[in-house]
Amino acid sequence: MRLISYQSETGPRTAVARGNEGYVDLHKADPLLPTQMKQLLPMLSMHREAIQEVAQTGKLLDPAKTRLLPPVVEPQKILCIGLNYADHAAETGATVGDEPVVFNKFPTCLRADQQPIELPACSSEVDYEAELVVVIGRSGKNIPQEEALNHVAGYAVGHDVSARDWQKGKPGKQWLLGKSFDSFAPLGPELVTSDEVEDPHNLRIQCRLNGETMQDSSTSQLIFRIDYLISYLSQVCTLVPGDLIYTGTPPGVGVARKPPVFLKPGDRVEIEIEKLGLLTNPVVAAT
Repeated sequence: MRLISYQSETGPRTAVARGNEGYVDLHKADPLLPTQMKQLLPMLSMHREAIQEVAQTGKLLDPAKTRLLPPVVEPQKILCIGLNYADHAAETGATVGDEPVVFNKFPTCLRADQQPIELPACSSEVDYEAELVVVIGRSGKNIPQEEALNHVAGYAVGHDVSARDWQKGKPGKQWLLGKSFDSFAPLGPELVTSDEVEDPHNLRIQCRLNGETMQDSSTSQLIFRIDYLISYLSQVCTLVPGDLIYTGTPPGVGVARKPPVFLKPGDRVEIEIEKLGLLTNPVVAAT
């Protein structure tokens, strides 16, 4: 199933795709289904047949009046993995450790498909990073690795926008601050449920800047795989439905190019992942 969140007159709502025809509001079609994605995620398996029925029989939303939101609105946690593709680590001169590099972003970083990435005035080195995002569907703490994928509701296309001059140029190397400016975590347009993704470790992942391919790799290159990451992170914090894990970016980032390539107002960034869709965001100067 392909799920979205959208802005209605009464607030965020959840809808399901009917093929390529459009989307059906779940709660309007079936009042037993919740309005919010975070409420829906732990109930997906229980309500799968009802959701599929709604997708086929419910009234389609008017696309002209449907403003997409990030698939998960206000997640409790946005956890991110750095240096998780060996060739990306090599291009940045970093050494791959025995455990993942972890940092976080905040809900204010999220932006939906077609919403702008806002370049802060205090940074001149804002970079792009295509990423596969894991969406947690079941709560868990100290999750065994062999059970970890059972806690996944689905996957989405993500963009880990990064201010390199803050991430690496500040005293103490401010990874969190360099990654956490408003609009620095575009996500979407859809959440694709895990049953639709046969193997999340075998998906083509690409980034295009103004139509030019900058990154083109496969999630098969992940150093720390999704089941390991979920188990590892759940040692520290309880994972809950709606939590997001940005799993790292492949090679081709702007800072590693000669000369470096950084985002500027007027740019257009497309992140595409096989089976998950295309995330597009224009780039503007923050006001």
